[in-house]
Amino acid sequence: MTTDQILLLGSIVVPAFVSIILFSGIGRNESIVKNLAYIGFGFPFISGILLFLHFDGSSGGYCFEIFHPRMGLHELKITFHLGLNGVSSPLFAMAGIVGLAAGLTAIHSGADRLRLYLALLLTMQSGLMGLFASVDIFFYYLFHEFALIPTFIMIGLWGGRDRRSIALEITIYLTLGALISLGGLVALNVMVDAEKFDFPSLSLALSEFALAESTQFKIFGLLLFGFGILVALFPFHTWAAKGYECAPTSVSMLHAGVLKKFGLYGLIQIAAPLLPDAALAWSPYLLWLALGNIIFVGFVAIAQKNLKSMVGYGSVMHMGYCFLGIAVCSSLGAGSGVMLMVAHGLSVSLMFLLSTYIHKRSGTFEMDEMGGLGKKTPVLACFFVAASLATIGLPGFGNFWGEFGVFLSLGQNPDHHFFLYLAALGIIISAIFGLRAVAKIFYGASSGDLLEYEKKNPISDLSFSEILPAGLIMCALLFLGLWPRGISDRIDQEISSRYSQLTSDASMSLPPCCLLKEGDLENNQSLSTPLEKIPASKPSAEN
Repeated sequence: MTTDQILLLGSIVVPAFVSIILFSGIGRNESIVKNLAYIGFGFPFISGILLFLHFDGSSGGYCFEIFHPRMGLHELKITFHLGLNGVSSPLFAMAGIVGLAAGLTAIHSGADRLRLYLALLLTMQSGLMGLFASVDIFFYYLFHEFALIPTFIMIGLWGGRDRRSIALEITIYLTLGALISLGGLVALNVMVDAEKFDFPSLSLALSEFALAESTQFKIFGLLLFGFGILVALFPFHTWAAKGYECAPTSVSMLHAGVLKKFGLYGLIQIAAPLLPDAALAWSPYLLWLALGNIIFVGFVAIAQKNLKSMVGYGSVMHMGYCFLGIAVCSSLGAGSGVMLMVAHGLSVSLMFLLSTYIHKRSGTFEMDEMGGLGKKTPVLACFFVAASLATIGLPGFGNFWGEFGVFLSLGQNPDHHFFLYLAALGIIISAIFGLRAVAKIFYGASSGDLLEYEKKNPISDLSFSEILPAGLIMCALLFLGLWPRGISDRIDQEISSRYSQLTSDASMSLPPCCLLKEGDLENNQSLSTPLEKIPASKPSAEN
């Protein structure tokens, strides 16, 4: 086994092993617990960064592969298969970054039953790393459930007001979404005579003998609504903001920032490239549902007075842009969606983290009860302003390139221009609630409630232990914004190959988030080719 393979496997095993140690009660001393947690969260972070830097997608396919066919499930076509490709590599690194930031926050949170708290969070982290590293679809789903279960438990034990009812509601929604998506995955496995139940085998089998259009439509529908519920697709979004508001900060960071990308990742890696006819058929419906996230949920976010609730609804709103990228059915749209997934994961986790920092200094999440914090906490103000601008999509941050690519993909098809105009309205909506929060929290006169709170609790700026996780995420956002080719090239290469059925010429797809090189405009007539222009050429099987 190579060093890179050890890093890949260790990113899953190490946090799981540390969590087992903490569950067992071996490390009862608080300092030992914290040191073990540093190892558990630090190893995936280091692995994610090193594997991201070592990734070489020039030959296509997966890198750092670990394959173990004999798991007792080979008769069901299930194998233990890990690896990273151009899509999963940046998401894997993002999971490591957000995981370390969430872990550092949890270690210094002073939570009751800290050992149990960290053990559950490490279990969640192990599942997240395994999710993006899995090539086999069964283990891809299994790792998702492995990360999801601690979410319910931690909200129920450490959540805020109404935590039990909210935990129950989230459990119902996410269990329903998981079952529906599982039904779609099982149906795909049954209908396709592939050698193994993994991404490459299914792709190869379907390239040789495609499913009937009606069969594709049904399976895609199951995957869309199953994954859609898990990702808070409109109108199945109501659980998300309430859950994030109630959940402990570290859980909100990991769930909203990383775990919620499970559904989008499944649609991009499985549904759209493997079921192209169905993707076309469902595209108009998905476009409208995505606009529901952007417009309707955006207006709901404007109406919020609670900071954490506003961040939660804002997170759900911006997922709509990722869905738009998928709904366009082009390599440019899908690639931009992946770019936005990475940037959104970083920015929303940072917003939840900063919201907690504000709560510590004001004693409330109600923005009307704040004001004037900018003079007292200038470092916190700088972080919050930068995070808000990143969320809005200001140039210089990764979110800009993802949204810009989605807008370009919509503009390529005249039939999508109406959706482009409405999607652009979302930028104004996010600017309204984002900048309003900045003004209410950090500028103007301090409210009477805040002055009264300050008498008993002196307000200070961010400490080093608080700056470290926030700075870690901010550096990643700036990296994406200032050097988008660092991930867009590998994303585009993988998307172009996987979406070869969706575009007439893969070479016509450019990195979605980068500047054009000399000669690109002459050599490429368009950035992507819509599905509607591609003639069907594959045999079909009635199943």
